[in-house]
Amino acid sequence: MKEGAAAADIRVLILAGGMSYEHEVSLKSGRRAADALQRLGFACYTRDLDGELLPALQEFPPDVVLPLVHGQPGEDGSLQAVLELLGLPIVGTGSTGARRAWNKIAAKDLLRTAGIPTPDWTSMPRQAFSDFGARKLLDRIAAKMGLPLVVKPNSGGSGLGVHAVHKEDDFPSAMMGCFSYSDTALIESFVEGRDIAVGVIDLGDGPVALPPVEIAPLHGDYDYAARYNPGATRWTVPAALSEPVAARTAELALEVHRTLGLGDMSRVDLIVDDAGGIQVLEANVAPGTTETSLLPMAIEAAGLDFGEVLATMVRQALART
Repeated sequence: MKEGAAAADIRVLILAGGMSYEHEVSLKSGRRAADALQRLGFACYTRDLDGELLPALQEFPPDVVLPLVHGQPGEDGSLQAVLELLGLPIVGTGSTGARRAWNKIAAKDLLRTAGIPTPDWTSMPRQAFSDFGARKLLDRIAAKMGLPLVVKPNSGGSGLGVHAVHKEDDFPSAMMGCFSYSDTALIESFVEGRDIAVGVIDLGDGPVALPPVEIAPLHGDYDYAARYNPGATRWTVPAALSEPVAARTAELALEVHRTLGLGDMSRVDLIVDDAGGIQVLEANVAPGTTETSLLPMAIEAAGLDFGEVLATMVRQALART
């Protein structure tokens, strides 16, 4: 397949669904991406992950694959590694960068080493939580780090398993809720401030930060329901930040993107405090593309067309082969 081929001659496979808790969100992302590419004339089709995927890819290989599977195995590098073994061009991030971003603890180690600000943290595997005496261990963590804290799964997204701990009595239930989604808990210092997301895209001239999006849930935390139920959250794009703070969020998002070795697109989540201080929380290599997802909002705020952006990434992936 030549780089300059007509859109109708480029077969794009969108992988969506998967077996994680984010299955339905992934399907919505896949449908929206498929609609956008089909509107531009691409021969685009979607399918879920199943036991027939590998034989199908070998028998009728697509020209390009756009993985939009959220959670495992779409974001942990496993799916990307399989596609790389088959020699299929991938839109997004390769297996190495995906593995770095998926493991939040390892990613924070890399960010801290690179001088990128991120909240203080510790980690707790489920087995250690049981072996060393849960109550005494949690008391020690609270005494050392102070409250409030945030407990979140070491891997995963969409706010699943994330709990703020404001009182010591809430700590055990927060840990158990976290362990429902991951065998290791990441325990972070709580940072008071505004939730900001910065998308990063690379359309051929290097990564570029998109306008920042501010996230303000209308009730409670920015959990799964607040993310995907229309009317549950107010999004402001571009976020109402001072020019220096907005510029710094963009700089940090690009630093994170490069430090973790991410590819065509990513989303970096940050907290901006009242003094303009910024802390990086995490990076996402397969940002959602649903009607309430942040990356498409930022793309449109930058004056770009979502479908055209995806089309450019498809052609870039094709050119990398």
